[in-house]
Amino acid sequence: MRIRAAAPAELPLLQDIERAAGEAFRPLGMDDIADDEPLPLDVLEGYRSAGRAWVAVDAADRPVGYLLSDTVDGAAHIEQVSVHPDAARRGVGRALIEHLAGAAREQGLAALTLTTFAEVPWNAPYYARLGFRRLEEGDPALSEGLREISRAEAAHGLAAWPRVCMRREVAAAPRVPAPSADQAGQPAP
Repeated sequence: MRIRAAAPAELPLLQDIERAAGEAFRPLGMDDIADDEPLPLDVLEGYRSAGRAWVAVDAADRPVGYLLSDTVDGAAHIEQVSVHPDAARRGVGRALIEHLAGAAREQGLAALTLTTFAEVPWNAPYYARLGFRRLEEGDPALSEGLREISRAEAAHGLAAWPRVCMRREVAAAPRVPAPSADQAGQPAP
Protein backbone atom coordinates (compact mmCIF):
# COMPACT_ATOMS: atom_id res chain seq x y z
CA MET A 1 0.00 0.00 0.00
CA ARG A 2 1.25 3.43 -0.89
CA ILE A 3 0.49 6.69 0.87
CA ARG A 4 0.76 9.98 -0.95
CA ALA A 5 -0.65 13.49 -0.98
CA ALA A 6 -4.26 13.77 -2.10
CA ALA A 7 -4.79 15.16 -5.60
CA PRO A 8 -7.42 17.84 -6.33
CA ALA A 9 -9.49 15.53 -8.56
CA GLU A 10 -9.69 12.94 -5.74
CA LEU A 11 -11.50 15.14 -3.24
CA PRO A 12 -14.99 13.87 -4.24
CA LEU A 13 -13.65 10.32 -3.72
CA LEU A 14 -12.70 11.28 -0.16
CA GLN A 15 -16.30 12.31 0.41
CA ASP A 16 -17.45 8.95 -0.98
CA ILE A 17 -15.04 7.11 1.35
CA GLU A 18 -16.40 9.09 4.31
CA ARG A 19 -20.01 8.30 3.43
CA ALA A 20 -19.27 4.59 2.99
CA ALA A 21 -17.27 4.42 6.23
CA GLY A 22 -20.05 6.20 8.10
CA GLU A 23 -22.49 3.37 7.38
CA ALA A 24 -20.71 1.25 10.03
CA PHE A 25 -22.26 3.50 12.70
CA ARG A 26 -25.83 2.67 11.70
CA PRO A 27 -25.97 -0.79 13.39
CA LEU A 28 -24.79 0.90 16.62
CA GLY A 29 -27.82 3.18 16.61
CA MET A 30 -25.69 6.15 15.57
CA ASP A 31 -27.72 7.08 12.49
CA ASP A 32 -26.92 10.77 12.93
CA ILE A 33 -23.24 9.94 12.48
CA ALA A 34 -23.94 7.73 9.46
CA ASP A 35 -26.07 10.50 7.93
CA ASP A 36 -23.60 13.32 8.65
CA GLU A 37 -22.31 14.82 5.43
CA PRO A 38 -18.55 14.73 4.82
CA LEU A 39 -16.50 17.90 4.80
CA PRO A 40 -17.28 20.15 1.83
CA LEU A 41 -14.93 20.18 -1.16
CA ASP A 42 -13.59 23.66 -0.36
CA VAL A 43 -12.60 22.53 3.14
CA LEU A 44 -10.96 19.38 1.77
CA GLU A 45 -9.12 21.56 -0.76
CA GLY A 46 -7.84 23.70 2.11
CA TYR A 47 -6.31 20.63 3.75
CA ARG A 48 -4.93 19.40 0.42
CA SER A 49 -3.38 22.71 -0.60
CA ALA A 50 -1.80 23.06 2.85
CA GLY A 51 -0.17 19.63 2.50
CA ARG A 52 -2.29 18.10 5.27
CA ALA A 53 -4.35 15.55 3.28
CA TRP A 54 -2.97 12.10 2.49
CA VAL A 55 -4.49 9.12 0.78
CA ALA A 56 -3.76 5.41 0.93
CA VAL A 57 -4.11 4.02 -2.57
CA ASP A 58 -4.71 0.59 -4.02
CA ALA A 59 -2.74 -1.06 -6.84
CA ALA A 60 -4.61 1.08 -9.39
CA ASP A 61 -3.58 4.27 -7.50
CA ARG A 62 -7.19 4.84 -6.38
CA PRO A 63 -7.74 6.15 -2.82
CA VAL A 64 -9.15 3.61 -0.36
CA GLY A 65 -8.56 5.70 2.77
CA TYR A 66 -7.51 9.19 3.76
CA LEU A 67 -6.26 11.26 6.66
CA LEU A 68 -6.56 15.00 7.32
CA SER A 69 -4.47 16.73 9.97
CA ASP A 70 -4.15 20.05 11.75
CA THR A 71 -1.51 21.31 14.14
CA VAL A 72 -3.00 21.88 17.58
CA ASP A 73 -0.89 23.04 20.51
CA GLY A 74 2.36 21.57 19.19
CA ALA A 75 0.86 18.24 18.11
CA ALA A 76 -0.28 16.80 14.79
CA HIS A 77 -4.02 16.48 15.30
CA ILE A 78 -5.90 13.87 13.30
CA GLU A 79 -8.93 15.76 12.09
CA GLN A 80 -10.29 12.82 10.13
CA VAL A 81 -9.16 9.35 9.17
CA SER A 82 -11.49 7.17 7.12
CA VAL A 83 -11.12 3.90 5.28
CA HIS A 84 -13.56 2.53 2.72
CA PRO A 85 -15.26 -0.62 4.09
CA ASP A 86 -13.96 -2.62 1.12
CA ALA A 87 -10.40 -1.95 2.35
CA ALA A 88 -11.11 -2.25 6.09
CA ARG A 89 -9.07 -4.49 8.40
CA ARG A 90 -6.02 -4.39 6.14
CA GLY A 91 -3.88 -1.89 8.03
CA VAL A 92 -4.88 1.13 5.94
CA GLY A 93 -5.79 3.32 8.91
CA ARG A 94 -2.66 2.28 10.79
CA ALA A 95 -0.49 3.07 7.75
CA LEU A 96 -2.03 6.52 7.41
CA ILE A 97 -1.47 7.25 11.10
CA GLU A 98 2.13 6.04 10.91
CA HIS A 99 2.66 8.27 7.88
CA LEU A 100 1.40 11.23 9.90
CA ALA A 101 3.67 10.25 12.79
CA GLY A 102 6.65 10.40 10.42
CA ALA A 103 5.58 13.80 9.11
CA ALA A 104 5.07 15.07 12.67
CA ARG A 105 8.52 13.84 13.65
CA GLU A 106 10.07 15.67 10.69
CA GLN A 107 8.25 18.86 11.72
CA GLY A 108 9.43 18.53 15.32
CA LEU A 109 5.92 18.03 16.70
CA ALA A 110 5.72 16.28 20.06
CA ALA A 111 2.67 14.06 19.58
CA LEU A 112 -0.34 12.94 17.63
CA THR A 113 -3.75 13.82 19.05
CA LEU A 114 -7.34 13.06 18.14
CA THR A 115 -10.87 13.11 19.48
CA THR A 116 -13.06 10.06 19.02
CA PHE A 117 -15.98 8.02 20.29
CA ALA A 118 -15.06 6.29 23.54
CA GLU A 119 -17.11 3.12 23.08
CA VAL A 120 -17.06 2.44 19.34
CA PRO A 121 -14.72 -0.55 18.82
CA TRP A 122 -12.94 0.94 15.79
CA ASN A 123 -12.51 4.27 17.55
CA ALA A 124 -10.96 4.70 21.05
CA PRO A 125 -10.20 0.98 21.63
CA TYR A 126 -8.52 0.81 18.20
CA TYR A 127 -6.45 3.93 18.81
CA ALA A 128 -5.40 2.58 22.21
CA ARG A 129 -3.98 -0.48 20.40
CA LEU A 130 -1.98 1.96 18.24
CA GLY A 131 -0.40 3.53 21.32
CA PHE A 132 -2.77 6.43 22.01
CA ARG A 133 -3.78 7.14 25.59
CA ARG A 134 -6.95 8.77 26.87
CA LEU A 135 -6.54 12.26 28.23
CA GLU A 136 -8.56 12.56 31.40
CA GLU A 137 -9.57 15.84 33.00
CA GLY A 138 -6.59 17.27 34.83
CA ASP A 139 -4.04 15.71 32.46
CA PRO A 140 -1.61 18.49 31.46
CA ALA A 141 -1.63 17.13 27.89
CA LEU A 142 -5.35 17.99 27.63
CA SER A 143 -4.59 21.31 25.99
CA GLU A 144 -6.85 24.27 25.43
CA GLY A 145 -6.86 23.50 21.70
CA LEU A 146 -8.20 19.99 22.35
CA ARG A 147 -10.79 21.39 24.74
CA GLU A 148 -11.92 23.82 22.03
CA ILE A 149 -12.21 20.98 19.50
CA SER A 150 -14.30 19.01 22.01
CA ARG A 151 -16.59 21.99 22.57
CA ALA A 152 -17.06 22.44 18.81
CA GLU A 153 -17.84 18.74 18.40
CA ALA A 154 -20.39 18.93 21.21
CA ALA A 155 -22.03 21.92 19.52
CA HIS A 156 -22.22 19.82 16.33
CA GLY A 157 -24.12 17.10 18.26
CA LEU A 158 -21.33 14.57 18.73
CA ALA A 159 -21.60 14.69 22.53
CA ALA A 160 -24.75 12.55 22.30
CA TRP A 161 -22.28 9.63 22.58
CA PRO A 162 -19.27 9.52 24.94
CA ARG A 163 -16.18 11.11 23.39
CA VAL A 164 -12.55 11.23 24.47
CA CYS A 165 -9.39 13.10 23.58
CA MET A 166 -6.36 10.88 22.98
CA ARG A 167 -2.63 11.43 22.52
CA ARG A 168 0.38 9.46 21.35
CA GLU A 169 3.88 10.75 21.80
CA VAL A 170 6.06 10.96 18.71
CA ALA A 171 9.57 9.73 19.29
CA ALA A 172 12.15 12.23 18.17
CA ALA A 173 14.13 11.28 15.11
CA PRO A 174 17.56 10.01 16.08
CA ARG A 175 20.19 12.69 15.78
CA VAL A 176 23.16 11.70 13.70
CA PRO A 177 26.25 13.63 14.74
CA ALA A 178 28.05 15.50 12.02
CA PRO A 179 31.37 13.93 11.09
CA SER A 180 34.39 15.51 12.67
CA ALA A 181 36.84 17.35 10.44
CA ASP A 182 39.22 14.37 10.38
CA GLN A 183 36.35 12.00 9.40
CA ALA A 184 34.89 14.15 6.62
CA GLY A 185 35.28 12.49 3.26
CA GLN A 186 36.64 9.25 4.76
CA PRO A 187 34.97 5.95 3.88
CA ALA A 188 33.10 4.22 6.67
CA PRO A 189 35.07 1.42 8.38
